[in-house]
Amino acid sequence: MIIRMILIAACSISGFFIAYLTYPPSQWWAWPVGFIIGLAIAFFVIKMEQDIRKFSLRIILGGVVGCVVGLIIAFLLAYGLNFVSNIKQNQEVVPWIYALLTGIMGYLGLVLGSKKIEEFNIFGFGQAKEPDEARVLDTSVIIDGRIADVCDTGFIEGTLVVPRFVLDELQYIADSSDSLKRSRGRRGLDILNRMQKMAGITIEIGEQDFPKIKGVDAKLVALARKTNAKILTNDFNLNKVAELQGIKILNVNELANALKPVVLPGETMTVKIIKEGKEPGQGVAYLDDGTMIIVDNAQKFQSSVVDVLVTSVLQTTAGRMIFSEMKSLAVDKKPFALSSKS
Repeated sequence: MIIRMILIAACSISGFFIAYLTYPPSQWWAWPVGFIIGLAIAFFVIKMEQDIRKFSLRIILGGVVGCVVGLIIAFLLAYGLNFVSNIKQNQEVVPWIYALLTGIMGYLGLVLGSKKIEEFNIFGFGQAKEPDEARVLDTSVIIDGRIADVCDTGFIEGTLVVPRFVLDELQYIADSSDSLKRSRGRRGLDILNRMQKMAGITIEIGEQDFPKIKGVDAKLVALARKTNAKILTNDFNLNKVAELQGIKILNVNELANALKPVVLPGETMTVKIIKEGKEPGQGVAYLDDGTMIIVDNAQKFQSSVVDVLVTSVLQTTAGRMIFSEMKSLAVDKKPFALSSKS
C-alpha cells in the first residue's frame, strides 16, 4: 500500500510538472490536466499490476519471448520486402507495411508464446508442475488409520506433512503407562510406517515448531496459516477452530459421511437389533459403515434380524442417523379400502 501511494504521488506530481514546464502561465489550465493524467496513469499501472499477478511467471516470460520472436520475424519480412521493386518505387507505403507486420507478428508471438509455453520442454526446462498445496496430518487422523486406506486407493497422492510436534505427541502416547493410550500411539506409528511404503505418497517430517504456542492443535493451526496448508483431521473441535481462522480442513469423517449410501424414506432394510434405544420401546441397529438406525417398537426384538421401513434420515456433523419402524407394523397402519356390494 505504501509503495502504491508513492507511485500515485510520483506520477501525479510528475504529470503536473511536465505540464508546468511545457505550457506557459497563460495556459495554466494544462497544469491540473497534467496532474490528472499522471494520476490516471498511476491507477492504470496499479490495475495492470493486479491483473499481472493472476498469471504465472512462465506465462509472462512466454508472452515476452513470443513477442520478441514475432518482432524479429516482422523485421526480417520487412527487410525482405525492400527487394520488391514496386515497394521500392513507392516509399510512402513502407512505414505502413512495417507497422502492419509489426502489429500482426508481435500479437501472434505474444499470444502463442503465452499459450504454448506450457508445452515447451527442452534441456530440462520444460513444463513446471504447479506445487501441490501442503497437507498436514494431525495426531487423531493418524491414529484413526482411515487416511491410510484412502491413500492406498490412490485418491490422495503427493506429499503429506507430519510436523515434528505431532510425531513427538505420537511417541509420548506410545510410551504412556496406560495400555489403551499405548496401543493407540503404537497404532499411529504403524500407520505412518505403512504410508511411507505406499507408492505415490511421500511422508515429510516438518521441522518447523512454535515454542511460544502451547498445544498441538494450536501449533497445527499456526503452521497451516503460515504455510497456507490444509489440515487433514477427524477432530471435530480442531475442525471448528481452524475454520473460524480461515484454515482449509479435510475432515475424514465428512468424507466418510459423503460416501455412505443414500437412504430415502420409504425404503425397506434388513437389520439386526443390537440394543435398546433411549426412548421406551426403541431398538438400535447399525449398518456396516457404522450408521445408527433407530427402530420404533423393536425393543423386544433385540438380537433378532428384522425388516424395517425408513421413516426419516437425520444428517448431523457427527454423522447420519436413520429413523425407522418395524415393517409389519407399518403395513398394519395402512388403511384398508372399503368395497361396496352392488
